[in-house]
Amino acid sequence: MSYRAFRIHRSKTGEHSAAMEQRELTDPAEGEILIRTRFSSVNYKDALAGTGSGKILRDFPLTGGIDSCGDVIQSRDDRFKEGDQVIVTGYGLSFTHDGGYAEYLRVPADWAVPLPDNLGPYQAMALGTAGFTAALALHRMESNGQQPEMGPILVTGATGGVGSLAVNLFHGAGYAVTAVTGKDDQHDYLKLIGASQVLSRDELQLGSHPLEKARWGGAVDNVGGETLAGLTRTIKPWGSIAAIGLAAGIELNTTVMPFILRGVSLLGINSADCPHALRSKIWQRLATDLHPKHLDDIVDRVIHLEQLPEVFDEMLKGEVRGRILVQTMMD
Repeated sequence: MSYRAFRIHRSKTGEHSAAMEQRELTDPAEGEILIRTRFSSVNYKDALAGTGSGKILRDFPLTGGIDSCGDVIQSRDDRFKEGDQVIVTGYGLSFTHDGGYAEYLRVPADWAVPLPDNLGPYQAMALGTAGFTAALALHRMESNGQQPEMGPILVTGATGGVGSLAVNLFHGAGYAVTAVTGKDDQHDYLKLIGASQVLSRDELQLGSHPLEKARWGGAVDNVGGETLAGLTRTIKPWGSIAAIGLAAGIELNTTVMPFILRGVSLLGINSADCPHALRSKIWQRLATDLHPKHLDDIVDRVIHLEQLPEVFDEMLKGEVRGRILVQTMMD
């Protein structure tokens, strides 16, 4: 039996190519499950991998897509049976293992999380890695002592997938949220999904002294580089910064002053390798107390596998708002 998949190749001379291909379905090995996928999603990492703009894949060729949700049709693991619905995000998907841009996906059962009762496949992938990452940031910050009364949470890169969901999740958890964006035409959207204040990127003045006026209770940073460095100088005492992205660069030029004089914490958020027990807990929270109230507003559109290349280009140009879902199986 054959199925469709979006495959990414690199030639011996380093040339990138990617396209839809027909693949032959194989049975799962011991400890694996075979999933008939329903939905995936498009993340910035997927766009980098799918266009060859970033060094994401470690093995070639591979099927792209770091997110997937669907139905188990074969299981070689006692924890799952035919008909179970599961979520798979991160781990080795579209890195060292075939990913979710296919009609079928075979993965180690250890990577799968049972779909919570209050989520369907569409909602699960509307959240996907982006929603999981935002929720993991909230969880880690609150575990580190973050509370709404400490002051507003600043969210950078707020119109992206992680940013949009962070705005909505923190708002739903009782925090005042200040959203930062370079898209001046998206201020109304950010207010709709929960921002109490929206700043244009040029309005975000972070200064250059080792310590500046403390303005924010905490922050979720999707940008990195100088923005992240500036945030360390402007967070209130005992606040946390969740570091998620690197769109503005990988270097971090700051001092120890915010950490030793204000007790500021810098928390790294790695959703791909999150321990399974914590991963399951976060997905349960996303289905219950953390479920976004504006998820439908955050979903921009649903596409098919054949439309991935054009969406990748849009995303890398900064033209995408919120989340884009991929319907992988045509019923």
